[in-house]
Amino acid sequence: MSHPAQVRVPATYMRGGTSKGVFFRLQDLPEAARVPGEARDKLLLRVIGSPDPYQKQTDGMGGATSSTSKTVILAEPTQPDHDVDYLFGQVSIDKPFVDWSGNCGNLTAAVGAFAINGGFLSQDRIPENGFCTVRIWQANIRKTIVAQIPITNGEVQETGDFELDGVTFPAAEVQVEFMDPADGDGAMFPTGNVVDDLEVPGVGTLRATMINAGIPTIFVNAEDIGYTGTELQDAINSDPKALAMFETIRSHGAVKMGLIGHVDEAASRQHTPKVAFVAAPVNYVASSGKQINADDIDVLVRALSMGKLHHAMMGTAAVAIATASAVPGTLVNLAAGGGDRTDVTFGHPSGTLRVGAEASQVNGQWTATKAIMSRSARILMEGWVRVPGDSF
Repeated sequence: MSHPAQVRVPATYMRGGTSKGVFFRLQDLPEAARVPGEARDKLLLRVIGSPDPYQKQTDGMGGATSSTSKTVILAEPTQPDHDVDYLFGQVSIDKPFVDWSGNCGNLTAAVGAFAINGGFLSQDRIPENGFCTVRIWQANIRKTIVAQIPITNGEVQETGDFELDGVTFPAAEVQVEFMDPADGDGAMFPTGNVVDDLEVPGVGTLRATMINAGIPTIFVNAEDIGYTGTELQDAINSDPKALAMFETIRSHGAVKMGLIGHVDEAASRQHTPKVAFVAAPVNYVASSGKQINADDIDVLVRALSMGKLHHAMMGTAAVAIATASAVPGTLVNLAAGGGDRTDVTFGHPSGTLRVGAEASQVNGQWTATKAIMSRSARILMEGWVRVPGDSF
């Protein structure tokens, strides 16, 4: 009886922000996986170790959380004045599918460094010391992202003293600008309102802000669903009824946002939209034991990703938070005290994060010009990942 040999695929394992994933250059993938489709999805599922009914991803590179079940493919730019195309695949942990419907803002911080190390930028673009500007085309959502990558002695600088709540060790700071983060194919507020009444069977009618900026996100008030906004992961993720409630909110919000036609379709679109709840600032203790004081933040936000409360905050959701906070009258803006603002510091389960955003009204419609945040990134391992030859 013959058995297929393992196939070696060049890959880099990287942390970006509070996420980590397996990075590939398109030209390094097996030929069948260089185009979208079943072969590519099967390859990435096997790389990460999914689907895994044990939800551990022991036989793969995934870490059995939404933050660590991620893949990235970089390719030559398809758009003028860009350096690289960035495609993100969120791999389901226990189901056989890869969600291509949105971006990962955290891993975006690692894309610039990977693009430089992967040869996508010419050497004359890379300074001996200073910052290298990498213009990224985010292929999932068709948006431009600009990353400022620190360079020391002609190479990407990864170590430094920048601290990011949710990441244990300090590293070099990477500034990321999300240009025109609102949905380019539709309104930033798809219902036309900054706040809607969202009818959720079994829950009631909730006030909700539904926004397409960074990533489609549904915001509700914490108190309306029985929470304070200071919850940590165990308070939500160990409660099946709570998780079911949030999925119901998410699926009905997705229909109202026009992302799906029926709530049944939400099961095959786990990455988007996100659902989050907000509250006015109060003191709380973060998951690390760090004391977070109400005076140090503008608003409390907790967000779910792939059906579980996130341990910190998704980068794309941070863009949505900042953009919503800049629009008077949204639930995020009201929880932050109302009024006009160009940045927001919010409290999440692991600590705090400051994000800047600019929003304005054009012909009666709200639009966002950009959102800015700082992250960090680091190569964890590089070489080859191996997968059985019959897995894709």
